[in-house]
Amino acid sequence: MRVGLLGGSFNPAHEGHRHVAELAMRRLRLDQIWLLVSPGNPLKPTAGMAPFADRLAGAAGIADGRRVLASGTEATFRTRYTVDTMRLLLRRFPAVRFVWIMGADILEQLPRWRRWTDIVRRLAFVVLPRPSYSHRALAGQAAHRLRAERRPAREARLLPGAAPGWVFLPGRQTAVSATAIRQAAAIRHVAKGHVP
Repeated sequence: MRVGLLGGSFNPAHEGHRHVAELAMRRLRLDQIWLLVSPGNPLKPTAGMAPFADRLAGAAGIADGRRVLASGTEATFRTRYTVDTMRLLLRRFPAVRFVWIMGADILEQLPRWRRWTDIVRRLAFVVLPRPSYSHRALAGQAAHRLRAERRPAREARLLPGAAPGWVFLPGRQTAVSATAIRQAAAIRHVAKGHVP
C-alpha cells in the first residue's frame, strides 16, 4: 500500500488541505492519504488553537473516509515530534510505502524541527507550492542541504517508500490558509459587536 502523510494543526481544516491531498494522490499514485492532526505543534503558540477533538472533526469533514482519512495517530502514540511519529509508523506498518507531503512553508521551516535530518533520511517527501513561500523555501537551508537527493517532478510517483529523496511538485496553488480563515472569523466576531 502507498500512503501519503499530510500532517498539520488543521486549525481549521479547509479546502486547501483537500486540494493538496487530491493533487498528491493523483500525481504520486497513492492508495490513501492520512491527515495527521497534531495534538500540539511545538513551533506554534497554543493561544488561538482549537481543541484537538474539533480539529480532528474538521479534518474528517474534508476527508472521504476511504482514500483520504483523518487520523489522531499522534494523540494515540502520545508523540509530540514528527521524528517520533515517523519512527512508530514505520515500525507498526512495515509493509506500507510512506511518503511525506508538505507545503513549501514547511520546507522553509524544516531546519527548526527536532532531528529533521533523521526524518528526511527515513521518509521520502514531496513539496507542494504555497503562495509567497515557494521561492524562499527552494533557496533555503533544507533545500540546499538536500539538493543531492532532489529528483525531477516527473519521478514523483517513485517516491513512496524510496527514502531518501524528494521532489518539488508544481501545481495549481490555492491562497486559502488556516491563518486567513481564523483572521476572517475574528473580524466577523468583532463586527457583530463581540469583544475578543
